[in-house]
Amino acid sequence: MAHDAPPRWDRRMQQRLARGEAAALGELYDRFASLVHSLAYRVLEDERAADRITREVFAYVWEHPDSYDPKQGSLRSWVAGITRHQAVQRLRQTESDSARDHGEDGPATAESERALERKIHEASTAARADYIVTSMPTPLREALELAYFQRRDYRQTAADLGVTEDEARRRLRLGLQLLSTAHNHQALPAVPMRRAARGPHAPRPPHSAPPGPGHGRSL
Repeated sequence: MAHDAPPRWDRRMQQRLARGEAAALGELYDRFASLVHSLAYRVLEDERAADRITREVFAYVWEHPDSYDPKQGSLRSWVAGITRHQAVQRLRQTESDSARDHGEDGPATAESERALERKIHEASTAARADYIVTSMPTPLREALELAYFQRRDYRQTAADLGVTEDEARRRLRLGLQLLSTAHNHQALPAVPMRRAARGPHAPRPPHSAPPGPGHGRSL
């Protein structure tokens, strides 16, 4: 998949965040907040929980800009990966708390563990699939939307897009290949999250966090 944003912009944004530029965080928030919130909501299906995840993600980005490696992909992909991981962790904790509230204090059964893992995998896969679709080049996304959401066949899809049937097939094949990666992705490594920022919604930028090497910045 192509990078989601120009690599030069990604590197420049990382440098600005590392210098502690509050305006850079505001710009990043404007660009990616809706993506972060929608991915978190896709996993958690809870508006308030998605709001909280959004705050935590941008707080983490503010505190750890050096964690991003432009060689590994776009800044957009990095932010989305942090979001998916944190939302899945929150879902796991929520399900565990719910079981405890219902008096399930004993060891989880193998079946309940499998059910939980299925739910988490399905939620994570759905969020990743949503991200892949929104990140696709427009021609591929349009072909998939026509064929699978509007139930067009190859011929109708080609006519609607103004391309040949062979080109419509090619776009659908590429789109489906990209989507297939949503079902084969590996779990993300643990991502430590510092305290969330103030305010009822995602931050503009966060206050200072506990000091650490190169961090603990205050605006």
